[in-house]
Amino acid sequence: MKNKIIHSIKTSLPIFLAFVALNFCRAQEEINITQTGSFFGQKPIPVSLEGFTGEGAEVLKFDLYVQGFSFVTPDLAQYRISGSSVGNVSGYVTDRISRQTKFSRSYTGASPRRQAHAFADDIVFAITGKKGIGQTKIAFKAQAPGGEGEIYVSDFDGHNAQAVTHDNAIVAAPAWVPGRLGLYYTSYQPGNPDIFYHNLSTGQRRVIARFSGLNTSAAVSPDGTRVAMILSRSGSPNVWVCNADGTDFKQLTTSPEDESSPCWSPDGQWICFATKLRSRRVLAKVPAGGGPVQRIPTSGVSNPTDPDWSPDGKWIAFTSQMGDFNICIVPAGGGMATVLVPGQHPSWSPNSRTLVLNHATGYRQSLSVLDVMTKQVKDIGRISGNDSQPAWAK
Repeated sequence: MKNKIIHSIKTSLPIFLAFVALNFCRAQEEINITQTGSFFGQKPIPVSLEGFTGEGAEVLKFDLYVQGFSFVTPDLAQYRISGSSVGNVSGYVTDRISRQTKFSRSYTGASPRRQAHAFADDIVFAITGKKGIGQTKIAFKAQAPGGEGEIYVSDFDGHNAQAVTHDNAIVAAPAWVPGRLGLYYTSYQPGNPDIFYHNLSTGQRRVIARFSGLNTSAAVSPDGTRVAMILSRSGSPNVWVCNADGTDFKQLTTSPEDESSPCWSPDGQWICFATKLRSRRVLAKVPAGGGPVQRIPTSGVSNPTDPDWSPDGKWIAFTSQMGDFNICIVPAGGGMATVLVPGQHPSWSPNSRTLVLNHATGYRQSLSVLDVMTKQVKDIGRISGNDSQPAWAK
């Protein structure tokens, strides 16, 4: 048998992230990969779940549902998932039609919850050939009633939430450094909205942008070397870029209109943002090194904002305000937009098909996870009075 290890990520500071190491044993050497289509509007993959109980079953159902699977009786399932979550998690997946076992595996060395996430990731990979998201993280703002809010980090399903900031001041717009335990965010603790970088491993943070006026909406380039942001240091809020350490600032746009929410193309060549054209809010993009601004059409919807470019480069998710707030997607080059669900502040997962967002529940904001391809959505348990502005680690 071979051992496979999922390494943990641990932080000091006033935060504890649990990517606890997992050892799990392969009962089979080979995994047969069945590719499925990854096109918008696809039907969920029907699977059955047998033998799992309690937290293990809960984790598997959540993880698989928001990655395009549905749960049916064994006689209707395309794949049967069987096993146990009593003590350690173990299980196997069989193809009902061919009666072949896709893989069989057991997991040790971490909590049953973490083991179940690892099993879900292996199921996703074995069936679709895509990496799962069960062991990924999100950052977000959690605001208790009467409070200003703090930045939190949690598992993608909202569990194991830990506070990053303790500023007792307005905080906003967390943004991950790709592949690292680091966040950029805005804090009003100094009395002005300034951008900070926070090292989650050491707890140290430093100022990145502290100019008179607005400093907000940091977005880190895919290689982690540059940061786009919105600054009003030259008058109106415009798109700027600088090095990751807060040096060598360069202004990219000069519009007199308020601009917001920059995000990077996955190749690092473009920065998408929200602006105004003839007093109407639109999406646009500008070369990361500077150059002419180009509009990104979002036909069928209006007032787009909060764009986020999918890691595979194919889509831009955004918020549209047409009376209510809705999550929409549009091809990266622009075109006809598709309305998905009510909500705001979409952020792509590493798999380029799942989004985390916030939406209104009564008078409060809650987080949800959405499978774009099937529109299957699950709510995340609320951490505080209002949870908003989520960002998915990539």
